[in-house]
Amino acid sequence: MHRLQRALDALVERVDTPAPIVLIDVMQRNIDRMQDFAVQHGLQVRPHVKTHKCVEIGRLQIEAGAVGITAGNVGEAEVFAEAGFDDIFLAYPIWAAGTKGQRIRELATTTRLRVGADNVAAIDALADAMGDEPERLEIVVEVDCGAGRSGAPPEAAGDLALAARKRGLVPVGVFTYPGHGSSGPDLRELAARDQEAALATAVRSFAGVGASAEVVSAGSTPTVAFSTSSLITEIRPGEYVFCDMNNTRLGACDEDQIALFVATTVVSDWVPGQVILDIGTKALGREGSPQRGYGQIAGMKAVLSKLNEYHGFLAVPSEEPRPGVGSVLPMVPNHCCPIVNNFEELIVTDSQGTTLRWWPVTARGLLN
Repeated sequence: MHRLQRALDALVERVDTPAPIVLIDVMQRNIDRMQDFAVQHGLQVRPHVKTHKCVEIGRLQIEAGAVGITAGNVGEAEVFAEAGFDDIFLAYPIWAAGTKGQRIRELATTTRLRVGADNVAAIDALADAMGDEPERLEIVVEVDCGAGRSGAPPEAAGDLALAARKRGLVPVGVFTYPGHGSSGPDLRELAARDQEAALATAVRSFAGVGASAEVVSAGSTPTVAFSTSSLITEIRPGEYVFCDMNNTRLGACDEDQIALFVATTVVSDWVPGQVILDIGTKALGREGSPQRGYGQIAGMKAVLSKLNEYHGFLAVPSEEPRPGVGSVLPMVPNHCCPIVNNFEELIVTDSQGTTLRWWPVTARGLLN
């Protein structure tokens, strides 16, 4: 029997499905492993809390040695600041409009706050938001390393540092996201090399205008194993805390490192070769494709081939036994991050199912 099924069987009479289950012993090993890796390579860990959005898990990461946290938006940062986290990097090119300017200013009075920026207009908006206390806000310039997402050209980093300094903000360094490393196993190391080259150019650009890049921040879970250059000061992995099918396929984690799965029940079996599960897009999102599947049952080849809002179509290969109605199964998601945002709480247990706790997804639904 697969280890996830064994843990689920111990809980089956105490939980309703669908439900996200976290194995705390596996998760703690993941946290400790990443921290040990960072120490070995002289790096600081600043985990991205968008993966779990859970204060309790963030505290475990800090207790293990993380220097602070990374947030994806102002709302996430506010939740964790209110819970006592006092070193936060908002790694996103924030546009300080609406209420965000005032919210950032308030955050900067209670925490050491760093905010990403990749253009002069955003820097000016942040400076305006800070009023007569711009020096309270640290700016980390985002550069593109080939992902083609946000981020200025690396050679422009110095000019953006100057723009921030002229407005009284404090430019402290550079960051990037090697997202193209998630495209295939053979691209992880290549993307990390692109990341290193872009960061090196950005650091030189800072030096060219007399600025010092004390922060050189790298991601991500798929590329972190190759992000060991002495140039890099910190890493921002997020998914490592749970792991998922995407990272397993990439070789960024092993199957035994998967700490999050979704408990789901077979509710119908009329169609040959498939069963229907009580799990659909409301719980999983739409990470995947019909060819790759939208999630996999642990210990089986069976994958979710189609999703409706509350129905999951599990295609069962002819060589595997078809689970019957009422069977409760562990579904491993392709991407762990969307799962937690779809549930109000995580059910936390251990690999033997001997403990049971409910941890709120405190920053759930906070997208601005």
